[in-house]
Amino acid sequence: MKDVKKQARRTWLRALKALPLIAAAWGIAGLAAGTAAHAAAATGEPYLVGVSGPLTGQDGQYGTQWKRGFDLALDQINSQGGIKGRPLAYDFEDSRGDPGQAVSIAQKFVGDSRILLELGDLSSTTSMAASPIYQRGKLVQFGFTNSHPDFTKGGDYMWSTALSQAEEQPLLARYAAKDLGFKRIAVLYLNTDWGRTSKDIFAKAAAENGAQVVAAEGYQPNEKDFRATLVRVNEAKPDSIVLISYYADGAQIVRQARSSGLTQPIAAVGSIYSPKFLELGGAAVNGVYTESNFFPGDKRPAVQDFVQRYRAKYNADPDTFAARAYDAMILSAELLRRYGVTRQAVHDGLSQIHDVPSLIFGQMKFDPQTRRVAGATSVYLVVKDNQFTQWDGVKPVLASK
Repeated sequence: MKDVKKQARRTWLRALKALPLIAAAWGIAGLAAGTAAHAAAATGEPYLVGVSGPLTGQDGQYGTQWKRGFDLALDQINSQGGIKGRPLAYDFEDSRGDPGQAVSIAQKFVGDSRILLELGDLSSTTSMAASPIYQRGKLVQFGFTNSHPDFTKGGDYMWSTALSQAEEQPLLARYAAKDLGFKRIAVLYLNTDWGRTSKDIFAKAAAENGAQVVAAEGYQPNEKDFRATLVRVNEAKPDSIVLISYYADGAQIVRQARSSGLTQPIAAVGSIYSPKFLELGGAAVNGVYTESNFFPGDKRPAVQDFVQRYRAKYNADPDTFAARAYDAMILSAELLRRYGVTRQAVHDGLSQIHDVPSLIFGQMKFDPQTRRVAGATSVYLVVKDNQFTQWDGVKPVLASK
């Protein structure tokens, strides 16, 4: 009888060990993996990443998208054991997009030894105000949306996965001049260091692609009334308009342009690619062209897995800023897993790390000289029926001179 029981027990144990193989054979390997991941869920005191970014103010929607991307990444990271068995978490401080506030946040993070690296801020201008503090404090400032060419020149603790404006603006210029056929372009740009630099790069690249910037008008970040500016640029008789803007100001400019009778086709830099641009702009933003390094329609399995999980959790489609935040948190976890849970390990690991899964790049690897990642591709978009869709190749009708 005892032998029978022993044999039965051995058979039962073999069956348990075979469950993952059976699950895979029946196409339910995901269920087995999910059970194993749950069993290995991280516990204990979390390792901390600091985040500086806007949660309130006119750029608050960007922070909302960041949080969604971060949280989706943490769901994955911590269900798979976190960092050496402990969870990963973040401390998100609201900078309101204010450089002075970002400086205060940097001082707090540098002084808190639990913070192993910092993510943010949103704009290059805001981040660069705080960069000297992070550099002196030897805490990595990972500006994953900071596209100003000089951001990573602030020191060896400044790193980014954002496409530099030195790369992005020529792509926008080519889209506008070659693909859309713009010839006489009026540019409205944020009168910040980021905006001015972007405008200069765009104007040079537009000329190289056979177009001319016939008017360029800067505006302040808190400006609300653009009608006088629009009258001035319209006097130059442009056949098209390009915006170097964020979603809030960009939507307001488009609304006021259309209500003022300006009919020129409008293209904008990828920073307007946000659900909030559609909400604030309403019907007026239909027909606006832009570009992005991420689009939910991308058929890559990793992108579709992310999109489906995002939809299930938030009942909405992700934008570029959610995807970039997701990538940044996945990278943070990989750095801590592979190289150690110290600030110095994070700094040293960035120049060595490779083959990090990325929604934007496929795989991430940094150039130690520029401290940026290369290889992002652009998707050209147009707003139709108040939704971002892939551009179908049809050129707009240009305004006559």
